[in-house]
Amino acid sequence: MVDIQNKLSIVKQCRLLEIHRGGLYYKAKQESLENLKIMQLLDQQYFNTPFYGCRKLTFWLKDLGFKVNRKRVKRLMKIINWQTIYREPQTTMSNKEHKKYPYLLKDLNITHKNQVWATDITYIPMAKGFMYLTAILDLHTRFVLNWSVSNTMSADWCADVLQETIQKYGVPEIFNTDQVSQYTSEVHVNMLLNNGIKISMDGKGRAIDNIFIERLWRTVKYENVYLQAYPDGISLYKGLKEYFEFYNTQRLHQSLDYGTPDNNYYKKEVA
Repeated sequence: MVDIQNKLSIVKQCRLLEIHRGGLYYKAKQESLENLKIMQLLDQQYFNTPFYGCRKLTFWLKDLGFKVNRKRVKRLMKIINWQTIYREPQTTMSNKEHKKYPYLLKDLNITHKNQVWATDITYIPMAKGFMYLTAILDLHTRFVLNWSVSNTMSADWCADVLQETIQKYGVPEIFNTDQVSQYTSEVHVNMLLNNGIKISMDGKGRAIDNIFIERLWRTVKYENVYLQAYPDGISLYKGLKEYFEFYNTQRLHQSLDYGTPDNNYYKKEVA
């Protein structure tokens, strides 16, 4: 896809191919086959019991026949970005040196496009490894504005995706994320502040605060990722590209009166 010997820079080639530098090589991260199986089970279980912590998950996996301990389960939970929903909101952050911003969406009436965007990172299981997916969603229209896959969860990757989205769609009034270090990083926060965007962050252990993007992950995984078992990063990228085009332009949404995000965002008349 990208030719290092080409006269065009890597940045320009990525822009022409509509891919992100963070996911340039699409090389999946590797784990043992058993760990990959456990991670996929954890990923699916999260949608059923997001309130489970390390202790309960360890017992659950043992009941399934896996010989695991809490240390191993905790490590795999971290890889798949499992964020347990606590009964009480927590106040600590993933990186204590980064500033915490308040949650701005409580009781907010979201009435128009580009009022609130939300983003998150999720784990994507593959046949022989795993990668990460990020997406930026317009909450009013459910339109997926941008997305990217990568084998690392870096702050620069998230900032690159945000910058591309702003260049194409303008700026939202509010940008909502969770409190992970990628979104509290200086490079990501400064991009929002420099564009005059209000920053909203979910409470620690409050995945329900970003419920719309959590629903997007469930939809993407059950309608596409789990069914395909992509063998490599290239096929994953191509498959997700097709799926997100379907999601935006063809998939009917009950919350949109059975319209599509594309129609809603661009205010097209439904035939």
